[in-house]
Amino acid sequence: MTSRADVLDAVVVGAGWAGLGVSHALAGKGIRHRVFERGRIGETWRTQRWDSFRMNTPNLLTVMPGDKYDGPDPEGVMTRDAFVALLGDFAGRHALPVEAGTSVTNLTEEREDGVFRVTTSRDSVLARVAIVAAGSLNVPKRPASAVALPSGLNQLDASDYRSAAALSEGAVLVVGSAQSGGQIAEDLAVAGRTVFLATSRVGRLPRTYRGRDIAIWLVESGLFDMPRKDATARPTLGAQHTISLQSLSVQGVVLLGRFAGVEGGRLRFEDDLKESIRFADEAATEVRRQIDAYIQRAGIDAPLAEPDPAETVAARLPRPPILALDPTGRGLKTVIWCTGFQGDFRWIRLPGALDSSGQPVHRDGVARLPGLYFAGLDFAFTRRSGTILAIAEEAARLADHIVGSGRVRT
Repeated sequence: MTSRADVLDAVVVGAGWAGLGVSHALAGKGIRHRVFERGRIGETWRTQRWDSFRMNTPNLLTVMPGDKYDGPDPEGVMTRDAFVALLGDFAGRHALPVEAGTSVTNLTEEREDGVFRVTTSRDSVLARVAIVAAGSLNVPKRPASAVALPSGLNQLDASDYRSAAALSEGAVLVVGSAQSGGQIAEDLAVAGRTVFLATSRVGRLPRTYRGRDIAIWLVESGLFDMPRKDATARPTLGAQHTISLQSLSVQGVVLLGRFAGVEGGRLRFEDDLKESIRFADEAATEVRRQIDAYIQRAGIDAPLAEPDPAETVAARLPRPPILALDPTGRGLKTVIWCTGFQGDFRWIRLPGALDSSGQPVHRDGVARLPGLYFAGLDFAFTRRSGTILAIAEEAARLADHIVGSGRVRT
């Protein structure tokens, strides 16, 4: 049997905003724990975001638990590097027990003792509780047909993109028009590159509405608290201004329908571009309607809505629609896949912890296996889950559940 003194109360895997938030909550409860981080604090933010990347939440809302923004630009947005610095500052101020450069390679259960064994690149420890905050959106997904693309095309994922200058010369195809796809397509267009964008059926949010940043309205109105079962994919949102398919087309981006595969060396696309534009327009209209209803209900003296140039501009569409693309004839050299991400949890070797696709089985971050938790998962609890907006509430809730489970001493 293992001595009680040899067992940690808890381990946290990952030192991004989710892991640091949970560590802060555990420390507040007096729970003895260690935080293992494979690289540096905020490693994913350092290495999987492009150079011009900015947060999608305004400064006012981009805060860690217990903090508040008191700077001069509450509705401005942080750069990638500023956000990484924010995470490092938070960990330092609270003396969180982060062990950087320590990868977790194996998580198993010691059945005889009822504790977890956490094997890392440095040592092996036992813990009564394991909180996985390693991220659920850090492994890119590509369609199966990606392997059929002509060998002369350079393929990379949104997490690999850094800047237009870092790409080889030639036209670029961006596949996927949600947040990353829309922002990367615009970044390339601003740099003067020839850009094709394979669109998808995804909603859109205006960046500002009735005098305020859209994220502030969504938080205040409760729209970000939509239950997980009612939430869908995250809509397109520009970091500093509204991005619409129409506005991208005016900037020179050539809009295509959904990517349908490869045939005879040519890239194929669905004839559904107009439907995707209409879907995004309708989603934006519905969000504005809900915010209007909240403003009226709450009796808020908000300015009237003003037309958003990105939404009122007429789309410039290829005529006829481009349903097939010859890479050579179009000078296409690079394809950037913006087709989604998932987490890599293969190191978790616990029966019932993962589903058939290797993703966590949980309810609101609490796994079926006693003592196992997941933090920072996209849409884990509500619409705000998977964003920094959720971590204060999520971390406190998980810490309370851990204490209530009786598995640790406080």
